[in-house]
Amino acid sequence: MKKNFYEAIETRRTHYGISKEEIVSDEKIKEIIEHAVKHTPSAFNSQTARVVVLLDKQHEKLWDITKEALRKIVPADKFAPTEEKINSFNAGYGTVLFFEDQDIVQYLQKEFATYKDNFPIWSKESSGMHQFNVWTSLELEGYGASLQHYNELIEEEVKKEWNIPQGWEIRAQMPFGKPTSQPGEKEFKPLEDRVKVYK
Repeated sequence: MKKNFYEAIETRRTHYGISKEEIVSDEKIKEIIEHAVKHTPSAFNSQTARVVVLLDKQHEKLWDITKEALRKIVPADKFAPTEEKINSFNAGYGTVLFFEDQDIVQYLQKEFATYKDNFPIWSKESSGMHQFNVWTSLELEGYGASLQHYNELIEEEVKKEWNIPQGWEIRAQMPFGKPTSQPGEKEFKPLEDRVKVYK
């Protein structure tokens, strides 16, 4: 049974334990990600979000690239926990890469100079919404996911490997797969400190 919107928001959690077991077809994964990208808002309807989905060996290649990038900066005697973490992402079914098209951002800055300083901010906000919508959509299909940010470490190698345009700036990586463990209890700060309502 499909969850409603409120349940989907509540049950979307960070999953580090994931496996390669198939839940839905690759075509279905493509369909739900395309739906999320198409219907997520952006400032001036600029549609700056760009998404790359890596499955199977391409997914594994990404985390091999990430592991080797980290090996260059993490001391060898402290590398084991880092390697274990990267291997946990590699154990998943696929990875969604999130980018923002900076060529469009820069064009809008020139066309609408009054809002010049805001377009990079709005681009980041839209990217965050895309990440949340894709993440929640994957969760609704039974996948667990997490959000990672190895951006500067891997960006050039990723662009080279998958022929990504230079104007696309990487924002996040989302490994996903069938959950193999459940996240722990989440603590919440008092809502009265976080939400104010006046009437």
